[in-house]
Amino acid sequence: MSDTGPGQPYRVLARKYRPQNFSELIGQEAMVRTLSNAIDSGRLAHAFILTGVRGVGKTTTARIIARALNCSGADGQGGPTVEPCGVCDNCRAIAEDRHVDVLEMDAASRTGVDDIRELIDGVRYLPVQARFKIYIIDEVHMLSRNAFNALLKTLEEPPEHVKFIFATTEIRKVPVTVLSRCQRFDLRRVDGERLVAHFRAIAEQEQASIEDEALALIARAAEGSVRDGLSLLDQAIAHGAGTVGADQVRDMLGLADRAQVLDLFDSLMGGDINAALANLRNQYDAGADPAVVLQDLLELTHWLTTIKLVPDAGEDVTVTEAERSQGREMAAKLGMPDLTRCWQILLKGLGETRAAPTPIAAAEMVLVRLAYAADLPDPADLVRKLRQDGSPAPTAQPARSAPPAPAAAPRGEAQTAVQMAPVAELVQPKPNPGDFAAVVALFGEKGELILQAKLINDVHLVRFDAGRIEIRPGPQAPKGLANDVQTKLSEWTGQRWIVAVSREDGAPPLAEQRRAREESDREEAEQHPLVLAAKQTFPGAEIRAVRDLGAAGRTATDADPGDPEEPTDGDLDP
Repeated sequence: MSDTGPGQPYRVLARKYRPQNFSELIGQEAMVRTLSNAIDSGRLAHAFILTGVRGVGKTTTARIIARALNCSGADGQGGPTVEPCGVCDNCRAIAEDRHVDVLEMDAASRTGVDDIRELIDGVRYLPVQARFKIYIIDEVHMLSRNAFNALLKTLEEPPEHVKFIFATTEIRKVPVTVLSRCQRFDLRRVDGERLVAHFRAIAEQEQASIEDEALALIARAAEGSVRDGLSLLDQAIAHGAGTVGADQVRDMLGLADRAQVLDLFDSLMGGDINAALANLRNQYDAGADPAVVLQDLLELTHWLTTIKLVPDAGEDVTVTEAERSQGREMAAKLGMPDLTRCWQILLKGLGETRAAPTPIAAAEMVLVRLAYAADLPDPADLVRKLRQDGSPAPTAQPARSAPPAPAAAPRGEAQTAVQMAPVAELVQPKPNPGDFAAVVALFGEKGELILQAKLINDVHLVRFDAGRIEIRPGPQAPKGLANDVQTKLSEWTGQRWIVAVSREDGAPPLAEQRRAREESDREEAEQHPLVLAAKQTFPGAEIRAVRDLGAAGRTATDADPGDPEEPTDGDLDP
C-alpha cells in the first residue's frame, strides 16, 4: 500500500487501503481458510461465486484469487500460492488492472447474450502470459436469462486453463443451474469491533486524530461494509481537517445525538409529552432529520429488547459506557408488551413521516401517539381487573342482537359497564369459509376486490378441504396469487391455510360457470309456454336475463360474488 506522493493524485481511502492478499482481508476467516487449503492441496474449483452485501470485499477477493493462482514468485519459478509475492509481472499487472489474461466484466452494464458470447469465444485460446485465464464477472445476477443459458455449457466443462469468478449482492437472482456449477463463498458483514479497530489503524497511518465515539458512529453507519466505512472515514477526516470529533460525525451524517435519543425515549415511556416534543424540536433545529430521529428510536427499541432478553448483548464496542448503563436501567424498567407496542407504533410512524409533506409535524404526531399509548393499561391487566370487579370475561358470540336499554344503575356499576364495552367490541368471531365460493365472498367483504376478481375469472378449483385449497391459475392470473390468497386467509381466519398450485384441469372458473348457468336458464326459459306466448304477442322480443323469483337470495355459488345487487324479477325486453 504505497502512500500518495507529492506528484501523485489523491487516492481515496477505500482504494488506497484495498487488501492485496488474504492476510489483509478482515472478517472473512472461514472463506480464507477454505481457499488457502484448496490452493495448498491443488483442489481448485473451475468456478467460484462470491456473495455478500456491498463493500465487504467480493471484487477484491476475486482479484486476490487471480493473483494467488497466477503468481510466479519473485524468481519466476513459483506456483499457485496463498501468499502472492506482489513483485512478479503477473501480480503487478493484475493489481494494476492491465493483465491480458485476467478479464473483468461488469454484468450491470453488459447484460446481453452477445456480451457473453464474445467472452466465451476467447475461452478456447490458451493464456498469453499467465498460468490461468481468469474471467471475473461482477454483479453477475444482472445477466439476462439468455446470457446465463449461453454461459452454462462452458461453465460446466471449461478448459483446464480457465477459471471463472463471479461476484453478486443478489444471490437469489442467480439461476440454480449456475449456482450448482460453482463453489460458493458467503462473505460476512464485518462486526463493529473489527471495523473500529481497522478504521483506527488507518486513521493513525493517515496521521488523523479521531475520537473513539466518532469511530463508533462511523462503524455503526457502515452496517458491516468496509468500503462504506472507509468512505465515511475519508469524508470525516476532510470535514474535520484531520481532527474528528463525535459531534462533527453526527453533523456530517445527519444523526441525532445518542444521549438525546435516550432522553427522548425515556420521556416517551414516562408519558411526558411536553419534554419529548421539546427534545425533538431541539434536535430538528440542530439539523437532525425527523425520520432519522424515529429510526434511531426504532433501533433503540430493538437494542433495549435485545438487552432485556440477552443481557450480554449490551457489551457492544460501538456503544459508550454511559449509553450501556442507561440502556440497562431502561430495559429493566420496561416490560416486553411496552417495547413491542413501541416498536409497532414507531415502525408505522416512520413510514408516515417519510411520506408526509411536513415530516416534523408527522414525527411529532407519532411521539404524541407513543406517549399516550404508554399510559394505556396492558390488555391482560385490563381483563384481570374486570374479572376482579366481578364482571364475567367477554366471550365471542356467533351473532349479537341489539342490546336492551340499560336500567338505572349506581354510578360505579355504570362505569364498569362503560369500561367493558370496548373490550367486548374487540372480540369478534373469525370467519370460517366452508367452500371456495365462501372464500371468494370473504375477499369481497374484506375489500380485496382485485384478488376477488382474479379468483372469479382466472382460477380453476381442483380441490377444497378445510384449511387447504388446490387451484390451477389461468394464464391471466398473477404469479403470486396463491401466496397472496394463503396469506390473507390465514390472517382473516386466524387459522393456517395452504393454497397449492396444481397441474390438474380442475373446475371451470366461477365466472365461466355462471355464464354457462345463465345460458342454460335462458335456453330453458325459451321453451316456457308463457315466454312463447309473449314472443308471439311481441314479435322481436328477446330474453335479456333470467331470474329465479322463488329464491329468497343467491349464495356465492349461484352468483358472482363481485356482482352488484341484481333485480329479482325476469326481464323480457321488446
